[in-house]
Amino acid sequence: MSDKKIFRAIIVLSVVVFGVVAFLYSLPKATGNMPEWAKSLPLVNAIINGTCSMLLLASLYSIKSKNVQTHKRLNIITFALSALFLVSYIIFHSFGVETSFPEDNPLRPFYLVILLTHILLAAVVLPLVLITFYFGLTHKIKQHRKIARWTFPVWLYVTVSGVIVYLMISPYYQF
Repeated sequence: MSDKKIFRAIIVLSVVVFGVVAFLYSLPKATGNMPEWAKSLPLVNAIINGTCSMLLLASLYSIKSKNVQTHKRLNIITFALSALFLVSYIIFHSFGVETSFPEDNPLRPFYLVILLTHILLAAVVLPLVLITFYFGLTHKIKQHRKIARWTFPVWLYVTVSGVIVYLMISPYYQF
């Protein structure tokens, strides 16, 4: 398959994933009480994000140390955890929990900037990761390095900012 077809497939997949997440937000929220197990999902998600952050840093260290196999494994694990995060995130939000950061809190502008940048970059990280993976797995090292310079900081920011958002909003959960 040509690079062009792969890139088209990556874009289509990324748009579909984004569309599914957007569509799920438009569905009616579940009614009734949230199950006890679901109340732990935001913490689980923060732990997954934090773990992904650490794995990404370990992956960077591995490749700087020329340990390609470890670098590859760490990135695959990080991708799998990120996918698990997405599923968990969607499940939690299907219960209709909407928590707002208090308007009178002086940290609200900071929180909103972190949240907005997190959401925007989370929407673009998937195609970046998939393209970076494609180049790496097909041994197109020059292209892999070139795009990884963009992918790594975006992916790391999304995982770190996800933890920050959780830490800032979690005191205001009411469930």
